[in-house]
Amino acid sequence: MHFCVIKSRTIKIFVAMLLVAVLLSLSVNGATSAQVYFGYSTRKVPIYNVETEEKQVAISFDAAWGADKTEKIIEILDEFDVTATFFLVGFWVDDYQDMVKTIDEAGLEIGTHSNTHPDMAKLDKTTIKSELETSISKIKAVTGKEVELFRAPFGSYNNDLLDVAESLNLKTIQWDVDSLDWKGLSASEISGRVLSRVKNGSIILMHNNSDHVLDGLRLILNRLKVQGYKVSCIGDLIYQENYTIDRNGVQHKI
Repeated sequence: MHFCVIKSRTIKIFVAMLLVAVLLSLSVNGATSAQVYFGYSTRKVPIYNVETEEKQVAISFDAAWGADKTEKIIEILDEFDVTATFFLVGFWVDDYQDMVKTIDEAGLEIGTHSNTHPDMAKLDKTTIKSELETSISKIKAVTGKEVELFRAPFGSYNNDLLDVAESLNLKTIQWDVDSLDWKGLSASEISGRVLSRVKNGSIILMHNNSDHVLDGLRLILNRLKVQGYKVSCIGDLIYQENYTIDRNGVQHKI
């Protein structure tokens, strides 16, 4: 009898601990990153992809250096009647204000990719805030629109970065499909990587001035269309409220 009481208490304690861990791993009602419980610490996680039954994916382009191919990217997106998200670095906005206007006027979404493209996980909160506020200000000065999305340079983040982004009403966006187009891959290699990994709710990472982005993008969009996918900007894919984010960065609708 004494053994049964001890065993019962042990089970109850285990269940209670499990429930706490599950609750801590969820970000509820529109928080911009998940708080995940690991041992005695809590780690925040941005959005990597979205759980959805819809055949919908989002495509995104990080813009930090060069703009030679950007206008052609816009033309290809228009040709396939799809939208996309451009994450712009502040110094890129300085150099290519007319292109920022072109992106915006084409009805494409613009997010911030920092102001100077540092590893922001190595910065203090004051510097992080300056990076984000400065880049947001530059984008708004050109488009007149609020900036709602942020992608960290190099995909590097920590709790401080996500806390500051959250305080500025930014949703921090990662990706689950990396084209690796910046490595000089051929168009077929780029499209092969993307198409072999894409699924409902995927966020695809590309770069606006990589060597074979144009031909790769055309191959990707053509195949996604054949497969019945809707391709959109990130803002039209993610849930804006009443959601959770699990420890793998998957956003779930409540």
